[in-house]
Amino acid sequence: MPSFVAQDVVIDITLYTLLFFSLITWTLIFFKMWQFAKNNYYNKQFNAAFWDAPDLNAAEALPADKAKGPKARIAACGFTWLAAMRQPESSVRLKFRGSPAELLEQALRKQTQEEQRKMESGLTMLASIGSTAPFVGLFGTVVGIMHAMHHISESGSASLDVVAGPIGDALIATAIGIAVAVPAVLAYNFFLRRAKHLRASLENFVAGFLHVAFGDVTNKE
Repeated sequence: MPSFVAQDVVIDITLYTLLFFSLITWTLIFFKMWQFAKNNYYNKQFNAAFWDAPDLNAAEALPADKAKGPKARIAACGFTWLAAMRQPESSVRLKFRGSPAELLEQALRKQTQEEQRKMESGLTMLASIGSTAPFVGLFGTVVGIMHAMHHISESGSASLDVVAGPIGDALIATAIGIAVAVPAVLAYNFFLRRAKHLRASLENFVAGFLHVAFGDVTNKE
């Protein structure tokens, strides 16, 4: 009897773990969908306003409602760096030693990596759930089958009616594990692809920013 109780507890813990994994998966899916949609909207809005500006000063002075999103933060990083470089004491600071264009590019790349990190946050969790959920379910199934075998041995009968029910109940854990893993894997692949597209878009913006800012940087040397 104690062993049966322990096995029941293990099976319950397994199922609750899979339920917890499922809640995390769908929470991340809805959050990442909102995050990508929001940033995509802000990037399009800022990109149009930035490239319609007559010069960098006008682009820097864009209203706050248009200066949102990853591209806006990258541009703000560039404007901050340009303003700091123009200060008289910049010539004696180590972080301004070197080619202005290369230093500006380094600052923009660093901010781009930070934006990429934000976009990829949560994807590791989805990948982990997608890879481990089936094994968690399989573990529950193995324990369930062991429980069923003990029950069958105690009943002294191996008829189909006695065997099919407990074994079928044990296989539910594997089915739930697969059902949890599939959305996690699909979501991971989808959002990873979206993150790669976003990174390419940010890198193109950085290249464009460097192109228009390079003349301004060299003129301040």
